[in-house]
Amino acid sequence: MKILAGIYQPDSGTIRIGGEITQLRSPRDAARRGIAIIHQELELVDTLDVAANIFLGREPYRYGPARLLDQKRIHAQTAEILERLRTPISPGTQVAKLSLAHRQLVEIARALSLKARILLMDEPTSSLTASETDHLMEIANELRSHGVGIIYITHRLGEVQAIADRVVVLRDGRNAGTLTREEITHDRIIRMMVGRDLATFYRTPSREQSESSFDFNEFRTRRYPEHTISFTAYGGEILGIAGLVGAGRSELAQAIFGIDPPLSGSVSTGGQRLSIKSPRDAMAHGIYLVPEDRRSLGLITGMTVRENITLPALADYASAGWIRHRCEAHAAAKMCDALKIKTPSIETPTANLSGGNQQKVVLAKWLSLRPRLMLFDEPTRGVDVGAKAEIYALMRALAKDGVAIVMISSDMEEILGNSDRVAVMHEGRITGVLERAECTEESIMRLAVA
Repeated sequence: MKILAGIYQPDSGTIRIGGEITQLRSPRDAARRGIAIIHQELELVDTLDVAANIFLGREPYRYGPARLLDQKRIHAQTAEILERLRTPISPGTQVAKLSLAHRQLVEIARALSLKARILLMDEPTSSLTASETDHLMEIANELRSHGVGIIYITHRLGEVQAIADRVVVLRDGRNAGTLTREEITHDRIIRMMVGRDLATFYRTPSREQSESSFDFNEFRTRRYPEHTISFTAYGGEILGIAGLVGAGRSELAQAIFGIDPPLSGSVSTGGQRLSIKSPRDAMAHGIYLVPEDRRSLGLITGMTVRENITLPALADYASAGWIRHRCEAHAAAKMCDALKIKTPSIETPTANLSGGNQQKVVLAKWLSLRPRLMLFDEPTRGVDVGAKAEIYALMRALAKDGVAIVMISSDMEEILGNSDRVAVMHEGRITGVLERAECTEESIMRLAVA
């Protein structure tokens, strides 16, 4: 995808556009030839507003010697594109103030503004609601009807079946095969992606509650200060947290981990009340968060795999203030082997890894610290099928070791396939907690829109 967008140069091979061999020397060159890209990891400037991001590098100017930006035109054209996407975002809103889902829509709007002949979409729905996803599908079909070629990269196989005319499956850097429209099925795609049949993709939940538990009493978050949240997470189980985007699930996780401490409420375990006013306090009690946005909140992407894995416990690898690099490297390599992290070296910058392997690095840095409670916020967003299965296995193994797992997910299959119990949130409150036998898509959705 990055070669097609002019970001990387190929070592060999050719690109043909309209039958003509083409060299794409830069992203600007690709854009001039009608190629636009929607990145999986958002490439936005937080300090600029929505309109400035959409037209960055292509700003229209007013006529005259001063060459002033035509702000009125930029905002008018941005408003037109956002209206087409049916999103309430204002062109003048600073990107830093937007949710992850709305930032994804800004990326999509920027690509649409290019009026591309070839549109590359990399996990475009990873942060969108079901209704936003349906609307994006409508836009994709509309673009296709106007002759736009779309390369749609996704791990959501339902979307593949809904939109694709052909499917090309890549595995370990190779073309694993091609399917025509008539040949596309869920099982065939999975078989090609992982190289084998997945008889049991999800680990069958089998809760073995330990005596340990974490009790959350009367929590009030800054997002929904008018509502309180109370629930219990037991050691040995996976508690799924379901709900629609904007229900306050991520805010709850951030409050528990001390990033944005709750306005009121308490956490207790074993009859002892815990004081958590910062992530450092949470870590001291064995509470760790795998955040929704791994690149911004879970990793320092400019640092190596080794440095990211050992960062939370750096003092353990130091002596008299000096880091013992050999000891640090040994620990990092051991975690890479245990979690099957695919990386050329532990000295590889984390930014160079795939989304699934970046997520495993986030997990690796916590698993070496003996967690008691793990908070997973969208644990498999933008992760391929094989990595998903490995992450699910890790979560279940942690639960069997007595760790309490809280899994926030917008993926209904993920919630139903992995949870021992499901707590459903709506607008900052828990509307119900379902036991395993009660969990169906209908019962969860009924509580999610209550």
